[in-house]
Amino acid sequence: MYKLAVIGVAGLSCILASPALQDQKREGKVRRQGQNPGRSKDYPLPTKAWGEGSIVQGNVTDSSAEFAIHFKSDAEATIEYGTESNPFGQKSQKLNLKAGAPFQTKLSGLKPSTAYTYRLSFKKFGQNSFETSPTYRIQTQRKPDEEFMFFVQGDSHPERVPKMHIPALYERTLLTAASQKPDFFIMLGDDFSVDTLRERTKEAVEGVYTKQVPYLGLVGHSSPIYLVNGNHEQAAKANLDGTPNCLGVWTQNARNRNFAQPAPDGFFSGNTETVEHIGLLRNYFAWTWGDALFVTIDPYWHSATPVDNSAGKGPKEEGGGGKRNRNLWDITLGDAQYKWLAKTLLESKAKYKFVFAHHVNGTGRGAIENATLYEWGGRDPRGGDLFKSKRPGWDLPIHQLFVKAGVSIFFQGHDHIYCKQELDGVIYQSCPCPADPTNSLINGDAYRSGEKVPGAGLVRVTVGSAQAKVDYVRAYEPSAEVDGKKHGEIAHTYTVKPKGASK
Repeated sequence: MYKLAVIGVAGLSCILASPALQDQKREGKVRRQGQNPGRSKDYPLPTKAWGEGSIVQGNVTDSSAEFAIHFKSDAEATIEYGTESNPFGQKSQKLNLKAGAPFQTKLSGLKPSTAYTYRLSFKKFGQNSFETSPTYRIQTQRKPDEEFMFFVQGDSHPERVPKMHIPALYERTLLTAASQKPDFFIMLGDDFSVDTLRERTKEAVEGVYTKQVPYLGLVGHSSPIYLVNGNHEQAAKANLDGTPNCLGVWTQNARNRNFAQPAPDGFFSGNTETVEHIGLLRNYFAWTWGDALFVTIDPYWHSATPVDNSAGKGPKEEGGGGKRNRNLWDITLGDAQYKWLAKTLLESKAKYKFVFAHHVNGTGRGAIENATLYEWGGRDPRGGDLFKSKRPGWDLPIHQLFVKAGVSIFFQGHDHIYCKQELDGVIYQSCPCPADPTNSLINGDAYRSGEKVPGAGLVRVTVGSAQAKVDYVRAYEPSAEVDGKKHGEIAHTYTVKPKGASK
């Protein structure tokens, strides 16, 4: 494991006056690089992965935990688990694992605010004796006033090797997160890009998801993974055609098959609508943990037109992703998601409210620079207030809803930059790529204010009853640890108080 070195960051406001990278040129080069097929065989396995397969947690509650088990062999297995006094005293039902087929299962009857250890006990087909996996952990829902920590990851873009993603650096970043035992790990999208596939088939899309599994298993075996859709996932209403053989169906089914994600069940709330050939999307959801409310939202599944880039269509093609021709009022969370979001935020009494999405309005560059526009802020680019006419039945634009409800931090990805901004008391936190080796300030010009830090890493949030602390944990390749740079160093930090607490 890698030891974290903490570096002081006093006076980091509006950090690093060096000119920003020319993002359009750089992004263009990256996209031209990103032509690998999605198959797992085109992407190296992490060196620290468990040799028999991967286990990725999801949907941990006060009394249960779910797992997506990806095993390399046919096997009979059970999950052995317990608390510190009797670590493996309980067993799950028998699991019949098939080689290469994700298997989802659930442990129930757990105790709230309790740490468990577990392992997989398995006997491969044709063998006589059982073996066991390494020992992993489960942490059930924290009680109020109990401190906990989680990580947020921006766009990993594993298809963009080597310009925006180095597999060995990604592994190092995830192992550093795992060593700190976060209660969960939230990903902001553009982790399963299907729009660069040479051939778009169900099998190729599945490969885009399965190639991430061994990496996410490095942290997901002990911390549930929660996924947010990004534009490059192409999991969107615009990619449905009424048949089971279309990109929208393939992408969302691959996500839900390979990773256990929340559906409304009393602990998690979320999208109750079913979609033909998919079922429950599990694309937006919320839960409470300790003193905090967590909310994920998704514009892609609820907009009939492409939100950002469409699946391989050029700007002049009918129905394509031509950004010049878009009417951004067509991009929407939809009535049902908006009403759910408003109810969830306004009714919650949590001290902290954290909201996660791929990006403001699902598209563009910048954060608060876009927060006054369209359904997010109610105005058009000329300043006209069109909200009531464009969103009849909605009480407030999304940003104003955040202000009224006391949202602490809105987390977004998409721009591949660490930048902290604030508008009307709401922090907009943009998150960097986890494995970009360039140490550059990507899309820095789009952020006209805020505290900007270059490079790669993860955002760590430690939630306590008196304050929440946000740290930018930097990631470096070993060869880049020069001139005082250290993998795991804290490049920027700040705290937020509970809404309504004295400052």
